[in-house]
Amino acid sequence: MAISRVIIVFPLLCFLSSTISILCDPYPLVCNETEKHALLSFKHALFDPEHNLSSWSAQEDCCGWNGVRCHNITGRVVDLDLFDFGLVGKVSPALFQLEFLNYLDLSWNDFGGTPIPSFLGSMQSLTYLDLSFASFGGLIPLELGNLSNLLHLGLGGADSSYEPQLYAENLRWISHLSSLKLLFMNEVDLHREVQWVESISMLSSISELFLEDCELDNMSPSLEYVNFTSLTVLSLHGNHFNHELPNWLSNLTASLLQLDLSGNCLKGHIPRTIIELRYLNVLYLSSNQLTWQIPEYLGQLKHLEDLSLGYNSFVGPIPSSLGNLSSLISLSLYGNKLNGTLPSSLWLLSNLETLMIGNNSLADTISEVHFDKLSKLKYLDMSSTSLTFKVNSNWVPPFQLEAMWMSSCQMSPKFPTWLQTQTFLRNLDISKSGIVDIAPTWFWKWASHLQWIDLSDNQISGDLSGVWLNNILIHLNSNCFTGLLPALSPNVTVLNMANNSFSGPISHFLCQKLNGRSKLEALDLSNNDLSGELPLCWKSWQSLTHVNLGNNNFSGKIPDSIGSLFSLKALHLQNNGLSGSIPSSLRDCTSLGLLDLSGNKLLGNVPNWIGELAALKVLCLRSNKFIAEIPSQICQLSSLIVLDVSDNELSGIIPKCLNNFSLMAAIETPDDLFTDLEHSSYELEGLVLMTVGRELEYKGILKYVRMVDLSSNNFSGSIPTELSQLFGLRFLNVSKNHLMGRIPEKIGRMTSLLSLDLSTNHLSGEIPQSLADLTFLNRLNLSHNQFRGRIPLSTQLQSFDAFSYIGNAQLCGAPLTKNCTEDDESQGMDTIDENEEGSEMRWFYISMGLGFIVGFWGVCGALLFKENWRYAYFQFLYDIRDWVYVAVAIRLNWFHDNLRRLLVSETLH
Repeated sequence: MAISRVIIVFPLLCFLSSTISILCDPYPLVCNETEKHALLSFKHALFDPEHNLSSWSAQEDCCGWNGVRCHNITGRVVDLDLFDFGLVGKVSPALFQLEFLNYLDLSWNDFGGTPIPSFLGSMQSLTYLDLSFASFGGLIPLELGNLSNLLHLGLGGADSSYEPQLYAENLRWISHLSSLKLLFMNEVDLHREVQWVESISMLSSISELFLEDCELDNMSPSLEYVNFTSLTVLSLHGNHFNHELPNWLSNLTASLLQLDLSGNCLKGHIPRTIIELRYLNVLYLSSNQLTWQIPEYLGQLKHLEDLSLGYNSFVGPIPSSLGNLSSLISLSLYGNKLNGTLPSSLWLLSNLETLMIGNNSLADTISEVHFDKLSKLKYLDMSSTSLTFKVNSNWVPPFQLEAMWMSSCQMSPKFPTWLQTQTFLRNLDISKSGIVDIAPTWFWKWASHLQWIDLSDNQISGDLSGVWLNNILIHLNSNCFTGLLPALSPNVTVLNMANNSFSGPISHFLCQKLNGRSKLEALDLSNNDLSGELPLCWKSWQSLTHVNLGNNNFSGKIPDSIGSLFSLKALHLQNNGLSGSIPSSLRDCTSLGLLDLSGNKLLGNVPNWIGELAALKVLCLRSNKFIAEIPSQICQLSSLIVLDVSDNELSGIIPKCLNNFSLMAAIETPDDLFTDLEHSSYELEGLVLMTVGRELEYKGILKYVRMVDLSSNNFSGSIPTELSQLFGLRFLNVSKNHLMGRIPEKIGRMTSLLSLDLSTNHLSGEIPQSLADLTFLNRLNLSHNQFRGRIPLSTQLQSFDAFSYIGNAQLCGAPLTKNCTEDDESQGMDTIDENEEGSEMRWFYISMGLGFIVGFWGVCGALLFKENWRYAYFQFLYDIRDWVYVAVAIRLNWFHDNLRRLLVSETLH
């Protein structure tokens, strides 16, 4: 009996133990051998720099490989999740052998612009396919429309570093994906598809639709009905819709939770039908062209948590009904034309974390009472408004901000002491806020945890000699700070302390020992009282791209080590006392786009190697002591838009090749002209130029300037006619030189000229009639030359006063008081005739001389070098001689015979 029980129980125990082992063992079955080899083939077609496929070994079970999941009973591969594995290469066709694969994620890898494999459309088991942000390119295969079981499809998410971009001819194939719930096609070029709404409307199960930045330009606004009524998320950001909000949005009343139409060109107003989207919790309509007032009925969208209407053209007050949106977490009305005061209901939004109402025409006084209920506030933007922020000095806010932008929002003249309660603050902007006070001693230690700080354009004072700055971006410019320059952390990337009263040398600042490698990219210390020589330790700051030390009291030479700033894009050293020559090491700064050395004591030649700086757009060497000629290599700077070498001792002729400045020859200004010169977090300081007879600062519009200033030098010769090919030139000044000859006749082709100064030279002849074609000219100076004849009659030339023409004794006509007489006219004409006659006589003698030379050497040269020609020629001469001799002899004999007959006849008579 006992034995029988054992016999019965033993197999039962074995069965239970095997079942337990199956349940406990995560990989009870060995993966299919065919699929294993397929995966290895797939791996071999890829480069795996991050070694995420290191577990994929022929000696290991593929069900245990990283990113691979097998069915727990059949052992067949069902999931392949390689999201963000850093893989590079191509998708091997071996993947097609994974016939039971239903989940494939290759997103966030790099397939180098290769097309999406069409065989994926035959993998009928797929329910999840994500190829987004994987650098695929070219035409999306229509075969993907065969994946009728697909629930999730992710394509696009383009990377601008590869071409071609992923695109589709149409979306009709999408309509076959009847089970699809999520479609992600951001940054896929769909501009060829004009009926995308109708195609996607066939997907009755679609829940989330992402078509951002797809070059779409039509939402079928008149369409009344769409079929995707299960839609919960609709994101169409960054397309080109330039019509009103479509009617069919009201069909989505029961389901839609998130609607993003931002970054388009939508027009008109927000229609009342928007309130039918009663479950909406996210509404993004920012960066469009919407107008009228923000409607009061938006307050009926009770579930709204995020409302963004910024960067439109809304007018009028902020509607008080927005205070009814009790669930609101984020409200952005930034960058509109809103006016009036702030509604009291706004301060009742107790869940608000983000409030952005800056860059409007709002005017109100805000006190600490307004913030009593905003305890969750983290991001506050009231900048560029007429709001006044007035709180008690002992105020303790109920919130803990992470970022605050209050630029141009008037605060108390006293420094805001309540800031020290904000322990989580990272970004602080209180520029242009009317603070007139000494920065408190606690501020710099407290501010060390900030990432970004902007105190510019106030009247904040204090000695910063002992301060240590640790912020990433620091703007302290245009204040009243004094003392030596502060110490710097290697974390600082932008430091702007221009327009203060810092004094002393700069050497202790630049030669300080940093606890790590410096990250400083932009340094602006211009318009201070700094002095001494520039130090030699520039090699410690090789991350610098923008340096502005202008308008200080520096002396000595520009050190060679400044050429070690290989990433340098802009260098301002103007208006100091620097001497010596331009260091040749600057030729290594191949990215240099702006070089301003004006207003110093630099001497020597303008170096030939300046032409090697191919990126140079602005070259200012004004008011130095440079000598000799302008090197012809300067004409290699085809991107140059500003050339200012005025007030030096340069001589020789003006190079004729200045027409190689192709950007000056172009009338249009490229939008991206200064993109290689700009810094993302630093506004390039303006350039002071002498353009219309006085110094003007060009800030923000520098890319529109086209200028050549060669004035106050010793240039001789004539004005090159090639200059008239610079059709985009706006300012031309060659005054105060020794130029001779006439104004180029084709100067009227320079139709963009705003200022033309040819004064104080030895120019002569008549003023060309084409000068009247310069209709944009608002400054003209032709004084103190040797022009003669009548000033051409035109609305333009007579609009300038007489000072533009004085000092030309033989010039007449309005606006000068000297009237033109017939003698003046004839004198002008005689001068022209004399010039023309002289010109004709010169050409006569020149052509006669050339004819003699050509004729002489054409004959003698041939006879000299060709023996057979020479023999034939002289034989010809001998024949001619004989012919002449015979002819003369015959004639003489005939004459003698006739004479003899005549004498005989006379004798007989």
